[in-house]
Amino acid sequence: MSKAVTIFIDGREISAFEGEKLLWVALRNGIYIPNLCAIRGKKRPSGSCRLCYVQVEGRSEPVTSCTLPVKEGLSVQTRSPRVDRLVRSAFELLLSHHRLDCRSCAKRKSCELLKLAKERGLKMRLSRLAPLEHEWPVDDSAETFVFDRSRCVLCGRCVWICREVARVGALGFSRRGIRRVVTTFQDVSMAQSRCTECGLCVEACPSGALYFKEGKQPAAAGQNLSRGG
Repeated sequence: MSKAVTIFIDGREISAFEGEKLLWVALRNGIYIPNLCAIRGKKRPSGSCRLCYVQVEGRSEPVTSCTLPVKEGLSVQTRSPRVDRLVRSAFELLLSHHRLDCRSCAKRKSCELLKLAKERGLKMRLSRLAPLEHEWPVDDSAETFVFDRSRCVLCGRCVWICREVARVGALGFSRRGIRRVVTTFQDVSMAQSRCTECGLCVEACPSGALYFKEGKQPAAAGQNLSRGG
């Protein structure tokens, strides 16, 4: 069993277990740190969204809190000029992949991008980057949900939960760089894939790329297992 340690987040003294990732300690104690790709059950955090930066006392550069193990006396600040600049840049990069049409989004009331923007005073529009032009058709072939890749932010939650929780493996990453995409094997439709329509990927999606058709939410949904509470 890991030993208890005392750390400091924004000057607040907090008890944690040595080796825990700072992001989860902060969230457990009601301290918000932006994040999209973090998954509690994942053994190796990917740190791919680059939103969860914190400033660690004694280090010159901010680090991602999802990869930072806590230890006795660790002291961090969740906000600093460098942290805010990095988060702002990472957020705009995500928006460049994401079709900005919040009024028509099925997840506009639970969108984590909107929550993040509100918490950090960020704007839901591009100012320095141009949107990436993708011509992906909306896949509504599944009986219970829709897959709209134009809203995907490549967080990987749906991929992880489909593989590690549902044990199906219908979704995965394909291609590299700006062409990277979440898709099915050989890019077949969801109805043609091995998807069982359990709904867990839809619950895990933070951005509206996956959403239930009206009146089609399955009983298994609502657990949001990828976030660990």
